[in-house]
Amino acid sequence: MKTRDFTILVIEDDENDRYFIEASFRKIGVTAPINLVCDGCEAIAYLNGEGKYADRTTYQYPTFIMTDLKMPKKDGFAVLEDLKKNPMWAVIPTVVLSASADLDDIKKAYMLGASSYHIKPSTHEALRVQLKLLYDYWMTCETPQVDDTGKQAATEGRGKLGERFVAPTGERNEERGDHPETEGMPKTK
Repeated sequence: MKTRDFTILVIEDDENDRYFIEASFRKIGVTAPINLVCDGCEAIAYLNGEGKYADRTTYQYPTFIMTDLKMPKKDGFAVLEDLKKNPMWAVIPTVVLSASADLDDIKKAYMLGASSYHIKPSTHEALRVQLKLLYDYWMTCETPQVDDTGKQAATEGRGKLGERFVAPTGERNEERGDHPETEGMPKTK
């Protein structure tokens, strides 16, 4: 189900870039919450709802994530790696917006689960145009439902094509005996 209630989490260490990213989103008409953090450690605290980020009325669970790569403490690659390892986070569309045009950086970002990779434009107008394209695209995307706390809402997968996979919530269909380690074995009765 498509939702118009969304939150963007921007992970960017450069204060000027944070300002211009938020200002560009606002200039193109984004009224949804845009939460800004300055490094990967803060991003993980945000996703976990730790410290000040426990207040989910102020710091809503993100629907979309935009991350830089080269940051202190924990870089964008580490963020992507953490997102990929956590099934609850792996489904969040995550865009890399980096100054790096290095082919290895681009390849590694995609290997770690980036939804797309964009090189930061050199002008504010070009940034606004690029963010408008991303925003318009995001508004056509379906995203998993979340509850009021930001946790993914449980869905009923029985009888559907994807029922053989473990749900992002980590829930398994115990009644059918669905476990990754028993894949291919007959189901229990």
